[in-house]
Amino acid sequence: MAGTNRDIEVARAFHDRTAHSPASVRSSGHALDWAVRPLPFKVYPDLPEVPLPTAFDPLAGDALTALAGPAPDAAGPLTLGTLAAVLFFSAGLTRKKTYPGGEETRFRAAPSTGALYQTEVYVVAGAVEGLGAGVYHFSPGDFRLRRLRDGDYRGALADAAAEPELARRPSTLVLSAIYWRNTWKYQARAYRHLFWDSGTMLANMLAAAGLLGLAPRILTAFVDADLGRLLGLDPAREAALELVGLGLAPTGVGRASARPSPVNPAGPPGASGVPPISHPVLPLSSAEVDYPALREVHAASMLDTPEAVRAWRQGGPLPARTPRGQPVLLPPPRPAAGRGLGETILRRASTRQFAHEPLTAVELSTALAAATSPMPADVPGPLVWLYLIVSAVEGIAPGSYGYWPGEPRLEALRAGDHRARSAYLCLEQPLGGDAAAVIYFLAPLDPILGIWGNRGYRLANLAAGWAGGRAYLAAYAQGFGASGLTFYDRDVTDFFSPHAAGLDAIFVTALGRSVRGAPRAAGLRIR
Repeated sequence: MAGTNRDIEVARAFHDRTAHSPASVRSSGHALDWAVRPLPFKVYPDLPEVPLPTAFDPLAGDALTALAGPAPDAAGPLTLGTLAAVLFFSAGLTRKKTYPGGEETRFRAAPSTGALYQTEVYVVAGAVEGLGAGVYHFSPGDFRLRRLRDGDYRGALADAAAEPELARRPSTLVLSAIYWRNTWKYQARAYRHLFWDSGTMLANMLAAAGLLGLAPRILTAFVDADLGRLLGLDPAREAALELVGLGLAPTGVGRASARPSPVNPAGPPGASGVPPISHPVLPLSSAEVDYPALREVHAASMLDTPEAVRAWRQGGPLPARTPRGQPVLLPPPRPAAGRGLGETILRRASTRQFAHEPLTAVELSTALAAATSPMPADVPGPLVWLYLIVSAVEGIAPGSYGYWPGEPRLEALRAGDHRARSAYLCLEQPLGGDAAAVIYFLAPLDPILGIWGNRGYRLANLAAGWAGGRAYLAAYAQGFGASGLTFYDRDVTDFFSPHAAGLDAIFVTALGRSVRGAPRAAGLRIR
């Protein structure tokens, strides 16, 4: 791994510098400037539009079955309609709320920290039935695609990702993040949120695409500059985060044969030769605040060449762990919920108030199994480990636990009622104490950085977001609630130590039954 990605002190220092503590939270002078609150949509005013069909597959297949993965023989064509379904159930607008005074908020299919929705989706299409080859931006506001480039650029994308299969897949989705839309509230710590949020979106996206037989796979490594140029991203404001290949690649077919493009009559070039584009975009707000620390850690985690990408993918896995304490066996997870994936996504919203009613052991086991399902990506897992504070689960004594997937089972750490401590750990938010169970995602960050460099910091946060997003879906599929929370970093590790010694807190998801009639929020409850 060449370049600054190996200077892992950059990510380590960033993580430590952006850690929450009671002192840092109380001494922060940051206040929200509502006069420059960013627009929730990226708008290209002058590009050709492609309306997406609104009559698409409702994803009636069972939600828990979808989370378990597609059937081995599942295969479906990628049409404009199936693409529309994947986009709607991962990044589309699902409902709106009008507040006193007329302000309107439109909520999306996947949760986002603070309901700020900084994750954008681009489509690189080459063989989608009903859609011309090209590079598109997905606009959830009017449910349309806008064409950034005309022509088949799958070969250029495959070059940037050092993954020949992408040249043969019908289409690839690219998730990006617009910094200012999240830093407006969360400042430099927003860099973590970019991957939490894209991870929760990927949980929806892969469940939907898998149910439709599109064989989705995540790629986290690529030549950042080449991919950004292909999409026309302003590197000071927006960055590509992950790729998702969709549709089965025909066997025995080489590099995609592109139809001629207006910018290159001989056919699109390789990634490094793609000419830049710069289409006008409506400003997000009248002024923006730059956070150099965020841009620094992202730049330090970039890969410069396809060779560097291929070498990076050779890293891992992490050393295996073995349980040490008293086991508490859990019942097998439910194979089905009786609720469709589409319905589950439409009903999902972050819980604002938990009742002190218990979950059943099988409900918790099912959510934990979903959260620890392997991420189908270009790196081996697991990358985050689950610790829990259990307060109200039938058949499980209140206390703190480690979770071991497979059997499945918990490892008892410390017995007792820890509701008050859990609320404190979750940035003194009552949700952390009222929940029936709280999942704390911890990662061996230093070994991860040692294997994958600074880019490993992206991986740790992405894996936690993915796991949290799947726990969300499993919770709502079973009829109870969930909420993502932020935390006091060092205090979380200290609470679960000595078992968690050497680990870093990455993310938190609370589970429980919602108070009946309590309002629900569409974003992750992070302040």
